[in-house]
Amino acid sequence: MAETTKTAKLTIDGESFDLAMYAPTDGPEVIDIRKLYAQAGVFTYDPGFTSTASCDSTITYIDGEAGVLTHRGYPIGQLAKESHYLEVCYLLLYGELPSAAKLEEFETLVTRHTMIHEQMHNFFRGFRRDAHPMATMVGVVGAMSAFYHDSTDINDEHQREVASIRLIAKMPTIAAMAYKYSIGQPFVYPRNDLDYASNFLRMCFSVPAEEYEVNPILARAMDRIFTLHADHEQNASTSTVRLASSSGANPFACIAAGIACLWGPAHGGANQACLEMLREIGTPDRIPEFIARAKDKNDPFRLMGFGHRVYKNFDPRAKVMKESADEVLDLLGVENNPTLQVAKELERVALEDPYFAEKKLYPNVDFYSGIILDAMGFPTSMFTPIFALARTVGWVSQWKEQLADPQLKIGRPRQLYLGEAQRDYVDIEKR
Repeated sequence: MAETTKTAKLTIDGESFDLAMYAPTDGPEVIDIRKLYAQAGVFTYDPGFTSTASCDSTITYIDGEAGVLTHRGYPIGQLAKESHYLEVCYLLLYGELPSAAKLEEFETLVTRHTMIHEQMHNFFRGFRRDAHPMATMVGVVGAMSAFYHDSTDINDEHQREVASIRLIAKMPTIAAMAYKYSIGQPFVYPRNDLDYASNFLRMCFSVPAEEYEVNPILARAMDRIFTLHADHEQNASTSTVRLASSSGANPFACIAAGIACLWGPAHGGANQACLEMLREIGTPDRIPEFIARAKDKNDPFRLMGFGHRVYKNFDPRAKVMKESADEVLDLLGVENNPTLQVAKELERVALEDPYFAEKKLYPNVDFYSGIILDAMGFPTSMFTPIFALARTVGWVSQWKEQLADPQLKIGRPRQLYLGEAQRDYVDIEKR
């Protein structure tokens, strides 16, 4: 816990209360209100928790005004360019970049855990054939507690470690199987000779009837998507995982809760919304019409994939994602794909328009990730499952950190009650 730096004074009806203040490594100071109700008999009111620090953490830091995102102090741009997903996983889990020997050991450990229990195949087949892959993932990940009893004791440090590796290792397999099931194709088993991203692409797109060779450019782009979505501080799904964990729930239930939260279109569905917008625009010649609509305050249309709720500047993940998008589009071509043609032209027009620059509405990570996934051949129904796959390590890291926190208490938010005051029950004959 951070040390007290100074004291804030709160005055209510002439009575003053001293509240401790803490200084973080980065970011604004925080006021400790844990004893506020006991001392002053009042709660704070903060819908959406936008001004409330629900925990202290050493994992990820965001400065939305400056466009900064760091993991354990390392800027996301450096990690996305110089590192790769499993190395970032190690960093998030253990706090430091690994040595070459440690990284090899970690990669081998993850690779050896990518298969799922064979009986879990029957669980997939219990879903309707047209089930959304996210619905399947919520169910299957939650059901892992029924198959892996030796890693559900949250008070056992070794079991927590085993659960962490299993979730990171098996999530690509589960996501790929959810996809294969949704399109009626046979499941493809993971292969230990492939890297994490290549393995996932092969499990999604190969079929038993022919050989499948993963293109290294696509694998690198996939790895970057994973890396850029690995963790994002105390967002809705991460907070959901932490809240579920605070009750003592097993790790698989907690991560399933995170997946369910991520499914919401205001959270994990942003890149899907962006792609649907591009398809609505249809052709590059219609872009001026939609740009004009985006500037019209009376028009409900909004450009999806531009700007970000957290970042009031350029999304630090977007620059690297744009490079990957350019590489993928150069490889696969956009000439015969009207959606990708619209994306490239819309990006150019928006970046040159003073209106968007003034309002800092730059293309964000969702704009480029949706373009890449679409070009690779993923349907929009798989965008959020891929996000969940990538974010699993962030959820797991936050879950482990919380369980090791001696200040851990079950989450119990308060409320501003505006319902009826207490009243007496009236017999039905008298109503």
